[in-house]
Amino acid sequence: MYFFLIILLLVALICSVFFHFRKKKIICKIQCMDKCQKCCKVEELVKPFGYCFHEECGFFSSTLDAWQREAGYAWIYDYMAPRFQMVFDALPVYFDYEGKTWLIEFWKGQYGINAGAEIGIYHADRILSEKEYKTTRFEAVSNTELLNCSFVLCGKNGSCVKVAQNHWWLTAFFTGSFVWPSDLCMKATIKFPDKRMQFAFISGLRKAGCAEQNFSVNGFCVTVHFNRARKVRYKLCTRFWRCFSQWKNKIFCKLYLWVTKPFQCTEDRVLCLYYFIPIAFRRLFRIRRFNKRCHRKERCCRKRCCRKGRL
Repeated sequence: MYFFLIILLLVALICSVFFHFRKKKIICKIQCMDKCQKCCKVEELVKPFGYCFHEECGFFSSTLDAWQREAGYAWIYDYMAPRFQMVFDALPVYFDYEGKTWLIEFWKGQYGINAGAEIGIYHADRILSEKEYKTTRFEAVSNTELLNCSFVLCGKNGSCVKVAQNHWWLTAFFTGSFVWPSDLCMKATIKFPDKRMQFAFISGLRKAGCAEQNFSVNGFCVTVHFNRARKVRYKLCTRFWRCFSQWKNKIFCKLYLWVTKPFQCTEDRVLCLYYFIPIAFRRLFRIRRFNKRCHRKERCCRKRCCRKGRL
């Protein structure tokens, strides 16, 4: 028994020495790269996952041709999210326009070890009744239906980031940041092509429980202040998964920051993780990947930027 214990200690010591020198080599490799090389490498690495890197503020956002576009949206995605370490506040806005039921949804919260927010724009192929909202799979809008949208996301510590683009799924994710959804303040603005669509959206906002003081109208634009979520009574199982996932997210955030020491910038930390633990890097950018599995299972029909890339 003592022999096996000694063997285990020796193996642990050898592994510890090996990983120490391996990480040291990786740190030297990253330090020898200039900022342009680092950002280009990160951009190259995250593109297959459907994201791009914003080097000025150190956050990631979705690309127009992201693979997630094919998955569309279904209510089951939000319902299953806490089981996949995604804990967020959501504000879904349903409205009818041009013979279709549209859905514009706002999210903010924790996505694994990423803190961030999203605006998603989808529609069904016909007018739906309210009973059908939870059973219908909505398609992402086409390129001709993209809306000009933007949002400012602010954290509890006062750091803010702004992102704007004609998009179907506008996002911003900060890696290595841990937040509770209520700690984030989101100010989202959407420009509509005509007044009919704008009025339909405003009507949907009111039905969704958004108070009059939480949105404003300017021309064809509607600005929504999404600070606190609607009062949602989660079932015991969902409350458990939300708390359990946040507990895991907090631990993994601390592990990420520890593994990627002594770096501070997002690009340095991400590259360190990629070279040191490739499998963890792949896991990091599987944000919203669960929706494909849910779909198969259900067969559903800049104010101030944080230079370190953290909220």
